[in-house]
Amino acid sequence: MKHLTESKIRVLYIDDESNNLLAFQAGFRRFYEIYTAETVAEGMNILNDKDIQVIIADQRMPKTTGVEFFNIIRKAHPDPVRILLTGYSDLDSVIDAINQGEIFRYIKKPWDELELTTSIQNAYEMYQTRKQLKSKIDELQKANDELNRFVYSTSHDLRSPLANILGILNLAKLQQPGTDTNDYFQMIESCVNKMDGFIHKTIEYYKGIRLENVNEEIDFKKMFNDSIELCNMQNPQIVFDVQVDQPVVFTCDGFRLSLILNNLISNAVKYQRQDEANPKVKLTAQVTLTEATIHIEDNGVGIIEEHLNKIFQIFFRSTDFKNGLGIGLYIVKEALTRIGGEIFVKSDYGKGTAFTLIVPNQKLIS
Repeated sequence: MKHLTESKIRVLYIDDESNNLLAFQAGFRRFYEIYTAETVAEGMNILNDKDIQVIIADQRMPKTTGVEFFNIIRKAHPDPVRILLTGYSDLDSVIDAINQGEIFRYIKKPWDELELTTSIQNAYEMYQTRKQLKSKIDELQKANDELNRFVYSTSHDLRSPLANILGILNLAKLQQPGTDTNDYFQMIESCVNKMDGFIHKTIEYYKGIRLENVNEEIDFKKMFNDSIELCNMQNPQIVFDVQVDQPVVFTCDGFRLSLILNNLISNAVKYQRQDEANPKVKLTAQVTLTEATIHIEDNGVGIIEEHLNKIFQIFFRSTDFKNGLGIGLYIVKEALTRIGGEIFVKSDYGKGTAFTLIVPNQKLIS
């Protein structure tokens, strides 16, 4: 008999007859991680302590039947799949339990080894399917909650600059003919730029969660330089210190990695202190056969300590400096998750911030 899964299935068997427990252990201990109990109380203690995947219970036990036991544990331990053993002819209660979803299958005693093995394997497969389904439901709920927040915040953040533009235009109408209106045009331009930036981040967000991963060879020097060229217009005074050690081929989703670097480098440029005489951003990449370690460090405004565990939440703004949109770091986190990477942040408020990324080399994985 060969088990179909790499790790052993965790099985709890409850029976008031110790001989049955010993027989079960002797016959199946090579294939399953077995826990046994002679009473309902012992079984509950095991369930509270261990992550059980399949429960087998005898129908006829002192004080509590197998069906009653399954009823008791359903709320506290809904995930384990339940199998009932019965040597009696009380099939009406067993059939009723099956119909109510309290048990997955019943097996007559004495059990047939092949039948019981098949039942345990099928029960485990159902357990895995339920877990995967629950995970998908949780993901959908999270996505739905974030979508609701996204729609609300997007409508608010897009309407705000539009309302400002309308207010500025109304002020301009009240001015006397011949009055210099350049200030109004500059304010309108600022509002339009803010709205354009938000739309750009919205498109990034959409692409980041929708597009399939497409792996390609990455040249970190080129990727850094492309990001610098894109971001340098925000503050041409910043000095970039770029160091890349890439002795091996590195493969990754180029779009998402570029998305990550563009957002982090853009933040490093955007959130510089206005009184800093020597603004700088340090970029390093250390590439090995297994992963790339990327470091992005600035001497900007920094992040206060109590905000560090919130900065990757969508629409969280750690500072009102230059009206951050609260999307960029969320996009970074989501993109990193999709390529299997990790991110760590250290910040000294008023002195600067450093992000460290660990990104797996897909060339080795594939």
